[in-house]
Amino acid sequence: QVQLVEFGGGLVQPGESLRLSCAASGSTFLFPMMGWYRQPPGKQRELVGLISNQGSLEYVDSVKGRFTITRDNGKMSLQMTRLKPEETAVYYCYVFSSGPFWGRGTQVTVSS
Repeated sequence: QVQLVEFGGGLVQPGESLRLSCAASGSTFLFPMMGWYRQPPGKQRELVGLISNQGSLEYVDSVKGRFTITRDNGKMSLQMTRLKPEETAVYYCYVFSSGPFWGRGTQVTVSS
């Protein structure tokens, strides 16, 4: 079983930056895949980006060049820059390790 906890959500103004972190515990830290998803209000959960245990990265087109995912064994971060109001969402940490696991999410609100 894998437990995931997200940190770092909050309220920022458009154009500002925010860093989210995810801590994993309860199992091996060498997860084949980790990543971030988000769920805007009233919408379905969507992929933000993924990072493999070999460092391969994949981002959704809308965040390329602005968001950066890093990981170090069981810890992962999402650095978000030039945030937009439409990126207001609950952001979820995701891990694949013999199955998908999700954190409870952290709220990010981008508003002036």
